[in-house]
Amino acid sequence: MPGKTYGYVRVSTRGQREDRQLAAMQEFGVPAEYIVIEKQSGKDFVRPLYLQLVGMLKPGDVLVVKSIDRLGRNYEEILEQWASLTKEKKAAIVVLDMPLLDTREGRDLTGTLIADIVLQLLSYVAQTEREFIRQRQAEGIAAAKERGVRFGRKRIPMPDRFEELALDWWFGYISAVQAGKELGISRSTFTRRAEEWGSSQGLAGERYSSASREDSCF
Repeated sequence: MPGKTYGYVRVSTRGQREDRQLAAMQEFGVPAEYIVIEKQSGKDFVRPLYLQLVGMLKPGDVLVVKSIDRLGRNYEEILEQWASLTKEKKAAIVVLDMPLLDTREGRDLTGTLIADIVLQLLSYVAQTEREFIRQRQAEGIAAAKERGVRFGRKRIPMPDRFEELALDWWFGYISAVQAGKELGISRSTFTRRAEEWGSSQGLAGERYSSASREDSCF
């Protein structure tokens, strides 16, 4: 007897819309009553609705997400969850925006191995990028000091979720007004610091508008 198909939809803030994710779930054929919508950060997997959904999964069930970043942001933890869901719970995972990440029954051994390899590659790329960013920042500071640049007093740190919301803003998931409200800072402060942060991460020139985001497949 075939298992149930569940959809997991996640947005980082209450101001974000989940319309595109829901449309993708419905197009895939996930029953409306089996779609779980959660408005919470993806920094880790300590999310009430996600944990409740995982607790309901049985062998043969399928978990559908639109994109891998809707499942989570931390690739190391995604790898752990992936192994737990597919190997311990014997459930399948389908990532709609990346057809190679599909572990449903009926796929041959090669397809399953490819899914594992792709996920490992994503994790490697993410880790490599983090290390590259840290190295680039360290080199930039060292070069500035050699030029005699004197660094002023320590800037006021941004709230814990700043980087996550800044990334969402860069890719058009959220407006500066919404992000500022979530963080408890002004729109102008968020925009200035998010632009500085994005430039330091090499995101200059990659800013999506909310309108163009609707037509992208990020």
